[in-house]
Amino acid sequence: MPSLFSRIIAGEIPCHKVAENEEFLAFLDIMPLAKGHTLVIPKLETDYIFDLEDEHYQRLWLFSKKVAGQLRAQIPCKRIGVSVIGLEVPHAHIHLIPLQDIDDINFSKPKIAADSKELADLARILFDSNFQ
Repeated sequence: MPSLFSRIIAGEIPCHKVAENEEFLAFLDIMPLAKGHTLVIPKLETDYIFDLEDEHYQRLWLFSKKVAGQLRAQIPCKRIGVSVIGLEVPHAHIHLIPLQDIDDINFSKPKIAADSKELADLARILFDSNFQ
């Protein structure tokens, strides 16, 4: 059975896309910890990030670095925090979270109530259709 993220990749479930290339997709989290909270995923369905082949794993992190640069350029923050937990969805993914302080990356705190229009507007600002 395809994961939630595989269904997003296939276009069965909409997302607020931030960046995409032939191997990876980055989109805004619909239950963010902070404005701009983005998920970066490989298009290859893989449950555990450390099961990716070395070269694919390295390219995922390079793609994530570029997305983090986009976020930092557009969203005022001190840093872009990174988290890989891998328990919520059985598909490898990296959380990129704009941070003002350490509590912004606390996954036990309540999520922000982001509405679809706000997410769509932010995605339009962040999206780069020529992202490689």
